[in-house]
Amino acid sequence: MFHSARIKLTVWYLLIIMTVSMAFSAIIYGFTDREVHRFSTMQRQRIQERLESDEFFFGDRPRVMPRIMEVSDEELITEVQSRTLISLGIVNGIILLVSGGLGYFLAGKTLRPIGQMMYEQNRFISDASHELKTPLTSLKSAFEVFLRDKKPKLDDAQELIQESLLDVNRLQHLSESLLSLAQFEKPHDPHIMTKVDLKKSIESTIKKVRVLAQKKKIKIISELDDLSTVADQYSLPEIWMILLDNAIKYSPENSTIMVTLKKSGNYAEVHISDQGIGIAKKDSEHIFDRFYRADSARSKQKGNGFGLGLAIAKKILEHHSGSISAENNSPKGTTFIVKLPIKKV
Repeated sequence: MFHSARIKLTVWYLLIIMTVSMAFSAIIYGFTDREVHRFSTMQRQRIQERLESDEFFFGDRPRVMPRIMEVSDEELITEVQSRTLISLGIVNGIILLVSGGLGYFLAGKTLRPIGQMMYEQNRFISDASHELKTPLTSLKSAFEVFLRDKKPKLDDAQELIQESLLDVNRLQHLSESLLSLAQFEKPHDPHIMTKVDLKKSIESTIKKVRVLAQKKKIKIISELDDLSTVADQYSLPEIWMILLDNAIKYSPENSTIMVTLKKSGNYAEVHISDQGIGIAKKDSEHIFDRFYRADSARSKQKGNGFGLGLAIAKKILEHHSGSISAENNSPKGTTFIVKLPIKKV
């Protein structure tokens, strides 16, 4: 599909370029033809005047020179017209070949973002459908099995409801994540930017996840400088929540998570380090893609999560002109590095 679209776009490029080129060629030809005629007429008049002057006129000899000159001028004009047409034809041929190659190249460059967008959209729909299919299939199967029982028990019904609520919660979490991701992919910014105390924002998020950390006996240590910036005060905590939640999920019991906030040039840098499973080299380029989960993460979490958290964090940071990256610690674990530009009100 994109190959045929590229060919069509190239043809349109050529049509526009050659129309302009032929129009200029017609103007150049007309101008050259007019100038040659004007020059020929002026030369004829100048020679005629000299022949009629006393300097060149001797007796009553026949004046055949003007007629010979007129014939010569017509031959010269015809030759100039022919050479001009040939030259313009060669130039337009070169323009056709060069613009054809450049047009094909530019058509590819123009369509590449569209193709990438369509690929991402199709992949997004496919992945979202797959993630939605799993809890829906589980719900359907559980209800069908329960309805086949001719004498259902109250305990079985309660157990079914509890299991179904887990799937419903997963569906709710997925829908909320998709909405959050779509919100930050909008071309226009609907959010209000205000002054945000980064230290307080991170400390508040750490308090919220401390209960989850305590269940695994994970210690969270923070070293935070007093830094502020202009940002969306509601979306920034979502970044810290995503990164801290991942750090707790993938860290072993009795480990430590280190959170630091410091100034680096015109940026505020947040480092969140864990002692968890780390990131395989083959996964490092894809961890911020939507619905991407490393094999180690899949096996450890047994299907929990949808691989949207880091994609959402990246979109929020792009929205704030910031960035996020990850690197493996030595001997184990991962450090996520968040960079936010420091802006003043």
